[in-house]
Amino acid sequence: MYSRVTTFQIDPKDIEQGTKIYAESVVPSAKKQKGFLAIELMVNPETGDGLSISYWETEEDAVANEKNLFYQEQAAKFIPFYVKQPIRDGYE
Repeated sequence: MYSRVTTFQIDPKDIEQGTKIYAESVVPSAKKQKGFLAIELMVNPETGDGLSISYWETEEDAVANEKNLFYQEQAAKFIPFYVKQPIRDGYE
């Protein structure tokens, strides 16, 4: 299994709206991707610091989702909320 972890910070006042976009748009879109296993979101309500973790069958599946711009399209939905640039990393 391979995971992609994105760390980010958003303004705490935007957490509710960001969480709604994640649940209603990002999660359903991720479920349609080849090799998708699961996805989760965690946000500190006081600081706006957060993690998005997606799980993939293989590293190739996760990388393919970057090459086909799936990741970039999903991350772009949160541009109005970011306090600083998100950081993406991969793990096995």
